[in-house]
Amino acid sequence: MCAVALMLLLAACGRAEPTPAPALDTPAASQPDALLARSPNAAGYVDITIDELASLLAQKEFTLVNVHIPYEGELPQTDLFIPFDEIEDHLAQLPAKDAPIVLYCRSGRMSTDAAEVLFGLGYTNLYELDGGFNAWAAAGYELLDER
Repeated sequence: MCAVALMLLLAACGRAEPTPAPALDTPAASQPDALLARSPNAAGYVDITIDELASLLAQKEFTLVNVHIPYEGELPQTDLFIPFDEIEDHLAQLPAKDAPIVLYCRSGRMSTDAAEVLFGLGYTNLYELDGGFNAWAAAGYELLDER
């Protein structure tokens, strides 16, 4: 009798459906919209990792700019080559000031400088690749050499 009453009580209370866990292969930080919506650092740009950029390239909705001089290689899908120390002279090549722009160089120093200059000029949607194309290649991603 007690067992029947317990079963009726449990049936009356109902059972919540379990909430599915997020897929492990698609963390929120790797989703293009979520990544591109991150807040910039104090210098005005967002640092992104090699793996974050790789996931963004799958649904590329930004301008990818190599600012390294001299030329020593490039990432696939690079749109522009602008020397970091001449970025102000090539603004006409860049998209609108609120369009997403990802900057990279060999190690990150030149792209950081370029991002800071662009932020100072009113660009608001800037991303800088941590470690540059050295880190990209070290992580096993393809580095092109078009020399």
